[in-house]
Amino acid sequence: MSTPKIAFIGAGSVVFTQGLLADLFAFAELKDARIALHDIDAERLSTAEAAARHIAAERGARPRITAHADRREALTGADFVINIVQIGMGEATRTDFEIPARYGLRQTIGDTLGVGGIFRALRTFPLLKALGEDIAAVCPDAWLLNYTNPMAMNVQYLAEATGLTRVVGLCHSVYWTMRDLSDLVRVPFEEVTYRAAGVNHQAWVLRFEHDGDDLYPRLDALIAADEQLRRRVRVDMYRRLGYYPTETSEHSSEYVPWYLGHDSEIERLRLPIGAYLDIVDENVASYEKTRDALATGAPLPVEGTMEYAPQIIHSITTGTPRTIYGNVPNHGLIQNLPARGVVEVPCLVDAMGVQPTRVGELPPQLAALNRAYLSMNDLVVRAALEDDPRHIRHAAMMDPATAGALPVERIWQLCDDMVTAHADRLQPALRALLG
Repeated sequence: MSTPKIAFIGAGSVVFTQGLLADLFAFAELKDARIALHDIDAERLSTAEAAARHIAAERGARPRITAHADRREALTGADFVINIVQIGMGEATRTDFEIPARYGLRQTIGDTLGVGGIFRALRTFPLLKALGEDIAAVCPDAWLLNYTNPMAMNVQYLAEATGLTRVVGLCHSVYWTMRDLSDLVRVPFEEVTYRAAGVNHQAWVLRFEHDGDDLYPRLDALIAADEQLRRRVRVDMYRRLGYYPTETSEHSSEYVPWYLGHDSEIERLRLPIGAYLDIVDENVASYEKTRDALATGAPLPVEGTMEYAPQIIHSITTGTPRTIYGNVPNHGLIQNLPARGVVEVPCLVDAMGVQPTRVGELPPQLAALNRAYLSMNDLVVRAALEDDPRHIRHAAMMDPATAGALPVERIWQLCDDMVTAHADRLQPALRALLG
């Protein structure tokens, strides 16, 4: 491939854009890439452009950087599209927490499942459909690398609503879980062999080895000896299910009915209710700090993030083979999960593109949890594809944490309140009130 063009959609997520660019420009073969930045917020777009030029200079890169208020202009001729949008930004996220909280529904992150995940998806789908149409029109051979949550819902919607096939969802949870586990058992990460599979934010470490030896017994001994380790949701799930989950305790607590509905479990497992609202504030502060540093010429750190998108771009561009973890439509990759659902599996990446690995069957207890997750996802996607507002309520009814906390009538009333609050961001047919 000649010099690639990489379009960033939602480039105003400046801190994330910075990390991705630092990773991209660390590759010698990508130092002259064409970078097209798009955002609907003019100030954030200007800040992203300034940050990109600063990072390129610090990395000794010579990219062609352009900034575009028009999305299709940014996409024209792109080889790779990185989607990092957040529809509604912090205001919408606060709504996702504050309205459910009035019903007594507890959330920690609220971006993947649950009421927060449902409505984050529904307000993102119209953008994804328009983005898919633009890609089909001006860069039909591009790879769409999606970082926007809720990951599995968004990738399923893209596959079914747009017909795009070169789509992969990317998340760093598997990588950082394995880094953390390696540190915990005191084995260098580079020497660890592992395999994980499942769904995004609820995948499972199926193999965890060093020189052919299973490292799970060493992890078991550490957990048995450390009471504080046992006060984490993901450790509690591991002890009961037999395989370590690849997402944080804060995330994991929201995808099952066992924890957030019980005061004693919140205390035992130290669950921070509403934690993501603090992250929203931190993200705004980080953006403002970056903006002000660029404006005044103050030093700005350039740090890589080890994200998958730059590695994928490098592998496809140069033919260098790598294994990454990607979120893709199942189609038999995990036999005991729904075919239409989006699964997270190892993927080979080289000049031929992103090639998912067939995993086979998950242990039945893991597949059971994943199926509940994918069933809720499917209802949210069907609500949008079929213009059926009832499926929004069906999804909330099937969500384990929501169903465990509220009677069905209150779930429908909550959905009405959420629809009213987010109505201007939802497709028209989904704005109906049914409670």
